[in-house]
Amino acid sequence: MPERMLCLGEGLIDIVTGPTSSSERVGGSLLNVAVGIARLGRPASLCAHWAIDPRGRMLGEWARLAGVDLIPGTESAPRTPVAYARIDDEGRASYEFDLAWAVPQPPDLAGFGHLHTGSLAVTLEPGGSTVQALTSRMRGHGTVSYDPNIRPAVMRKPAAVLERVERLVRMSDVVKASDEDLRWLYPGTPVADVLRRWLATGPSMLVLTRGPAGADALLAGNRDMLHLDPIRVTVADTVGAGDSFMAGLLTGLCDAGLLGSPRARERLAAADWPDVQPALHRAVISAALTVGHSGAYPPTMAEVEAIRATDPLLRD
Repeated sequence: MPERMLCLGEGLIDIVTGPTSSSERVGGSLLNVAVGIARLGRPASLCAHWAIDPRGRMLGEWARLAGVDLIPGTESAPRTPVAYARIDDEGRASYEFDLAWAVPQPPDLAGFGHLHTGSLAVTLEPGGSTVQALTSRMRGHGTVSYDPNIRPAVMRKPAAVLERVERLVRMSDVVKASDEDLRWLYPGTPVADVLRRWLATGPSMLVLTRGPAGADALLAGNRDMLHLDPIRVTVADTVGAGDSFMAGLLTGLCDAGLLGSPRARERLAAADWPDVQPALHRAVISAALTVGHSGAYPPTMAEVEAIRATDPLLRD
């Protein structure tokens, strides 16, 4: 079974405004994850939708320099999507968007062992329905991961997207969400209750990121929840941190033989904490390296290994 990973969803330009400055940077959740996967040493492809204009050329160059293969049709949009990211005094980002999303040329899934999707690509039409159909097809011969990556500025209200989010959760082997995602989707419901409910619908692994409080993980084969402490760094901003976490997690699970084929799905469903802890550590380190830089900085495997070497507790 092929080990190449396909990221399906948006690439865009982040116009980042902070307390004292403004800049344009490449971004978009699925582009960030694809570049993160490639920088961590795994082959990655991206199916996105932007234009051949100055901003689109920035996105294409960034992806290709990282070694990401662009699916035909990615550079066929009428305009390149833009996200307006505003950074507060603590480095946290909030977003507004100017974008359209479609999948003009659905990729042939036969060449991929794993599909990752999420964020706007799942909920924004006309592309969202195509993403659902491709995700369903992928389950026949490979594994699937999903990150809701909630964007209230586009998704508007929970009732508008909840059914689709839950459907993608059911179709996925690995799901990562933030505590902010779950509080928005299920106001008033404890996030631990949401995670247990989601786990019962089909995923083998759930990870909840909690910003500076670290992350929690659940496995279908273990009744306990594992807490992951964060790595303390000076925060430049949080742009792309969740995407780097996802890239670290996916490449780590793939390296462990827990993603990429139906057999890998079976192994993940039976996995226990020693099987997945190296991947979780890689995810935490990757996110920490990202927040130490401005923008969606994707760390390399060499950078991750350098951090692991400084802490014996991260080596297992």
